[in-house]
Amino acid sequence: MKNRSAATAAFTLAALLLVTGCTGGAQETMPGMDHGGGSSAPPATTSATDADVMFASMMIPHHAQAIEMSDVLLAKGDIDERVTELAQGIKAAQQPEIDRMQQWLEDWGADSSDGDAMQHGDGMMSEDDMQMLANASGAEAEQLFLSQMIQHHRGAVDMAQAEIDNGSNAAAIALAKTIVEAQMAEIAQMEQLQGSL
Repeated sequence: MKNRSAATAAFTLAALLLVTGCTGGAQETMPGMDHGGGSSAPPATTSATDADVMFASMMIPHHAQAIEMSDVLLAKGDIDERVTELAQGIKAAQQPEIDRMQQWLEDWGADSSDGDAMQHGDGMMSEDDMQMLANASGAEAEQLFLSQMIQHHRGAVDMAQAEIDNGSNAAAIALAKTIVEAQMAEIAQMEQLQGSL
């Protein structure tokens, strides 16, 4: 009887140790199964180099100007529907990207004002360019918006390609690839629109 009780106790202890060991091992080796219960950080917060910080801090004001340009166009009442749809699409795509990059900079402990020093390179419009767009109407506004936005997008593609080539943060590189793909497609769309308006 004593041997049976000892064997049962030993079996129970071994089973408990096995279950405890398996549970701990599963948490350590299967991070995708965590479902928010652990403290693992999202990919964008893991690490960032100067290139990653530069990409986000410069792309934020760049995207913000594209949204501003779209708002200027959308405030006009005499614009072709295809151009207004394009402007709405730009706004819908770029505001969430701004929000994501601002969060990354905060997570990385970076100064989001670094990109504010960006001058009129990288496709950015000058104050005079923006005023010309604001003053234009009808077909002139459509063509001006398209030509300015093509230039603006080409600058964004160059900046995103620099991140792909030089960055190290996986999430930032993935966003840069998305920007290149989406904005190259929009450039082609805008060039087609220019010829059909």
